[in-house]
Amino acid sequence: MAKFKKTLAAFAMPVVAMIAAAVTCFFVPFDKQYLDYFDFRTLACLFCTLAVVCAFKNIRFFRWLADVIVRRFKTVRGAVIALVFVTYFGSMIMANDMALITFLPLGFLVLESCAQRKYLAFVFVMQNVAANLGGMLTPFGNPQNLYLYSFYSYSAGEFFRVMAVPFAVAFILILASCLFVKPLKIKAVSTQVPRPPLFKTVAYSVLFAVSVLIVFRVFPYWWGLAAVVAALLLLDPASLVKVDYKLLVTFAAFFVFAGNMARIDAVKEFLSSLVAASPLLVGVASCQVLSNVPASMLLSRFTADKNALLIAVNIGGLGTPVASLASLITLGEYRSANGGGARRYLGLFSAINFSFLAILTAVSLLILPLL
Repeated sequence: MAKFKKTLAAFAMPVVAMIAAAVTCFFVPFDKQYLDYFDFRTLACLFCTLAVVCAFKNIRFFRWLADVIVRRFKTVRGAVIALVFVTYFGSMIMANDMALITFLPLGFLVLESCAQRKYLAFVFVMQNVAANLGGMLTPFGNPQNLYLYSFYSYSAGEFFRVMAVPFAVAFILILASCLFVKPLKIKAVSTQVPRPPLFKTVAYSVLFAVSVLIVFRVFPYWWGLAAVVAALLLLDPASLVKVDYKLLVTFAAFFVFAGNMARIDAVKEFLSSLVAASPLLVGVASCQVLSNVPASMLLSRFTADKNALLIAVNIGGLGTPVASLASLITLGEYRSANGGGARRYLGLFSAINFSFLAILTAVSLLILPLL
């Protein structure tokens, strides 16, 4: 039953996306404009990033790196800070959901090995918050960032400038929260992850650099796509199989959904007037119900205030468990690690998430006029 629920949760988002897209097709008949809905650069960038991250995971590179970092700390507080910030900075490279899938098990193993399972709920909540907020600084850190970076034709410098303050405030909030953990002495912890092969580590690093260059439009995306696919077919074909195609299907379906919604006059008029009132607040509120990826794809059709929407769908991943797919992943992992019970986790999750969301929203409202 638990496995069935996990599978159901994994496919919930693409199924909902396809149903939503199908419903809108009744209002907007198929025509040539449907092809214009799809941002193929975003899909290619997302595929390349996911594929290279899968290749890194297959050689356990991220687990090895995290283990090297975590074992240097001799107190519970130090270990917790290391676990949380490995997730925080990891999400800048590998996207929030992949960071959690990689580092949540490490968090459980570290706490288990030093007899500190009482911190499990707190660590999982903070890793979840770290994954959602850490990825906001880079265009490839969150799926919605990839989309908005391409949709609004951001430059790299402009993107970093907009997200720098929210990122810094998030860093301070996360660090301050972790300092509440007592600095009790523990033995050095290690999950004994073997060093990954040097050749593949270097090769995958080059491929990741290629993926980043695609995002920054250094060369045509199809060049990078061809290079990444060809290299991985030679080095690790399994990584291409393990790509999260559900996420790609979700993106494709929401492209259709958002494109059709923008062509329904009543919807266009309503959402345009609603978003015009406050793109930031409407964006944050939409994430709480729709989740941040579909919210970004839908609202981008109705506002030119790209900075407000970009910040909104990043900090809007906090709040309810459905605000971000990453939060649902963490909830599932916690239930699995804790034998099913999640009441304490959900209470702590809500308290921390909504507190952080309120602070980041207030800060964002203050800085937006300056951007």
